[in-house]
Amino acid sequence: MRFKKALATVGLVAAAALALTGCNSGGPAAPAEDGAKEPAASSTPWTVAEGFTLEGSPTFDNIKERGKVVIGVKEDQPGLGYYDNVTQERSGFDVDIARWIAASVGFDESNIEYKAIASANREQAIVNGDVDYYVGTYSINDKRKNDIDFAGPYFITGQGLLVRQGETDFQTLEELDGKTVCSATGSTPIQNIKENFPGIKPQEFDLYSACVENLVNNQVDAVTTDQAILIGYAAQQPEDLMVTSGPVFTEEQYGVGLSKGDDAFRAHINDMFTDGGDVWQDIFDQNLGDSGIKVSQPAVDAY
Repeated sequence: MRFKKALATVGLVAAAALALTGCNSGGPAAPAEDGAKEPAASSTPWTVAEGFTLEGSPTFDNIKERGKVVIGVKEDQPGLGYYDNVTQERSGFDVDIARWIAASVGFDESNIEYKAIASANREQAIVNGDVDYYVGTYSINDKRKNDIDFAGPYFITGQGLLVRQGETDFQTLEELDGKTVCSATGSTPIQNIKENFPGIKPQEFDLYSACVENLVNNQVDAVTTDQAILIGYAAQQPEDLMVTSGPVFTEEQYGVGLSKGDDAFRAHINDMFTDGGDVWQDIFDQNLGDSGIKVSQPAVDAY
């Protein structure tokens, strides 16, 4: 099956945020480190490859020698990349994409190690070899391509706004002139504010969850990042938070971050996405299908 062209309709209304309630447990979940239980087969739309080999890939050679896959992820983004400290389970669309890639090269959940890495440290973690690949709302852009490569994109969204429930004065970034807007350090949205909206006071934290906490406590006026992330937070606290109904400000293409020059591994992941439309759709439906987002699997950019 070949990729469908992206048909993302990312102009989401705040009411759609409520539909994500309970979405965190939608996909297969696993403890944080080695020795995790493998998800039940009935909830796993992929299969683990047997006897897989990949010539010319330093990344795969390292994985094979180590005997496990080390994946960089987010763990504070409900519905996308989330870690429950009580149950020690991971869930979300991005996490399942990462598991699918691991399965495609022959490694199941018991042979995955997850590393939570903040937005500002992603490129360095890949360059240093701290992770084999990174899946965590990682927008593809030319600046990052100087240091790393990307497979994908596997999802398309856009920058939106999260505000306090009932706050209707702020629907666009222009209406936040003179106000304080928070996002993650090193993220595309905070760079967009700094470069294009000089009247806004930027506030940065390593984690989006810190921005959300400051919003609830009236320390900032809005949180901005990809709208898909914001919907998850609004679903967690629907009495306190809402996603604005205004249009998104950018188009963000999520990719899998890889070591630069490992063309064999990047081509493998791109082929997996291209041929795995049914798996992609199942992963989306399990994690974000109830959100009201209307989106099709995007076409890969095999640059």
